[in-house]
Amino acid sequence: MIKMFSRHARALALTAGFVGMLGLAACGKQEDKSAAGAAPQAAPARVYVVGVESAYAPFSSENEQKEVVGFDIDIMKALAKKIGIEVKFVPTPFEGFFNFLAQGDRDLLISAITITDERKKSVAFSEPYFVATQTIALPAADTKVSKMTDLKPLTVGTQSATSGDELVQQVLGKNSAKIKRFDSTPLALKELESGGVDAVVADEPVVKNYIANNPNSKLRTVTDPDFPKEDYGIAVRKDDPELLARINKGLAEMKADGSFAAISAQYFGK
Repeated sequence: MIKMFSRHARALALTAGFVGMLGLAACGKQEDKSAAGAAPQAAPARVYVVGVESAYAPFSSENEQKEVVGFDIDIMKALAKKIGIEVKFVPTPFEGFFNFLAQGDRDLLISAITITDERKKSVAFSEPYFVATQTIALPAADTKVSKMTDLKPLTVGTQSATSGDELVQQVLGKNSAKIKRFDSTPLALKELESGGVDAVVADEPVVKNYIANNPNSKLRTVTDPDFPKEDYGIAVRKDDPELLARINKGLAEMKADGSFAAISAQYFGK
């Protein structure tokens, strides 16, 4: 009786196991069929990280909602749409701008960046999209300064690592103690208002924007006729020629179709 029961039990177990294996096989075929028929998932679009300065109005600055706004931002948004890329703006200290790009933390840089031969050694620039010059900001009561050489006996404020800083170095000396450097042009201008420096040299559109929006600052500007014209460009890494070509193509199209001029008029008039 015991032996008969054992044989019967083994037979039942074998049958159950066989049926289970058939079920698993059928299930596997169903899953394979389902997986084979599933639509492939699209790869997420690449987002290009754009380094911008956050205190350089009217080109780029933060509003009350901590959003970066300005001429450069609007140009970059329109350009990105034109060439079919997505961009994300990240506030970046200007003094470390090019290091962030070189390390791959940023894909593009835009913030009134003057194209210079020295900078061309480490980054690639787009075709120029804006022409500017430097200016000297002074207290309104100061009538003695009319050109850069008049700054020699004075204490002059600049924004670190800018072309304005380089111009002041040419007059006062590279290591002059009379040069006071700041993280942003507005900070330098506030120091001028309080009497901490005698003058500030910086990009003319930025200085004039500051004075227009701070009518109680009692500042004036003087532009030395010998100041060179400066071209602003969008910076990319030298090993990304395809992106540079797309940017240049997009800028050319924006200038041709009038969209560039329309944005410019909003900030600088016609």
